[in-house]
Amino acid sequence: MEPIAHDLTAAEVSAIVEMALSDHTSFAAIKQQFGLPEKEVKSLMRDQLKPGSYRAWRKRVRDFSDRREHYK
Repeated sequence: MEPIAHDLTAAEVSAIVEMALSDHTSFAAIKQQFGLPEKEVKSLMRDQLKPGSYRAWRKRVRDFSDRREHYK
């Protein structure tokens, strides 16, 4: 299977998307496990999600991070 981004397999991309969609997983945890900084996770999510889903995810991340000191 051909790598999708940043030398990631489709399974790794799927795992990153699942982690990023989870309200319980931080960008720091994703970076620790896969080496992708927050900016690249957001770019990957933009590529993998439909535009409306991406906007809804970003809004949710922003809303949660405004309410919690350490969110994503």
